[in-house]
Amino acid sequence: MTDGGSGGGASARLQQLFEGRRLTPTQRRIAHCLVLQAADVPFLSSVELAHLAGVSQPSVTRFAVALGFDGYPALRAHLRAVAPAGHGFDGRSANPYQRAVQAEIDNLRHLASLLTDPGPVERAGRLLAASRPLPVLGLRASAAQARGFAYFAAKVHSDVRLFDEGGSLLADRIDTARQAGASALLCFALPRHPRELLDALAHARGAGLTVVTVADGTFAPVAAHSDLLLPAAVGTGLVFDTVGAPMLLGQVLLEAMCDALPDAQARLEEFDARAAARGLFVD
Repeated sequence: MTDGGSGGGASARLQQLFEGRRLTPTQRRIAHCLVLQAADVPFLSSVELAHLAGVSQPSVTRFAVALGFDGYPALRAHLRAVAPAGHGFDGRSANPYQRAVQAEIDNLRHLASLLTDPGPVERAGRLLAASRPLPVLGLRASAAQARGFAYFAAKVHSDVRLFDEGGSLLADRIDTARQAGASALLCFALPRHPRELLDALAHARGAGLTVVTVADGTFAPVAAHSDLLLPAAVGTGLVFDTVGAPMLLGQVLLEAMCDALPDAQARLEEFDARAAARGLFVD
């Protein structure tokens, strides 16, 4: 896999360090911060990293040891050894708004790097296209992404069912979709991850559904409850997370699903004809 830029390449290398590791919630927080600050990480002290991640300095040391290093200096030395030439954007001299935008750009570069191998997204597209009905799940902060995907997917897929509310009826709705013939479920799982979302995914898999998840990283809590996980990092530099990369990944996934639906183009043309006849949109 080739790098989509210095930020994307650094993020990809960090993701490789985390894959297959069982990290505590605090360690996942540090890992998430490292991905977002991938270009700066080789130049940060353990104290600076702890401040950025909102954890204690000893937590950073324990995190480095959990990754197989003697301590944080050894981890930083490793990252410096594999860092690309040139540091790129000078985040230290930018204001908070610029840093948030740059972090989102880095997230998109990382996503582009991951998509060098289109296999996982293409497989996900086929799974979603073949599922009738197609349940789309997203709770709390992830509800907007699920709702947007379901809106567009319904234009090309014959039966899309949006699950954007939790509660005791959620498992019933999953069971109903499965009984109606659903074979896969698409989940958007972005921070913070509700406990009932994990329960819903476990229930869906127990019912025989293949779970495809768009999450904020391969170390997200939902990974253990997903058959196919597609990572897209979120930005944490503002009061509320920014989700440019997950939103774009959702659109890419829609494209892959359309490619797997032989009548997708015909359905879109039929919709356009109806919309024109009704004067639905302003020219």
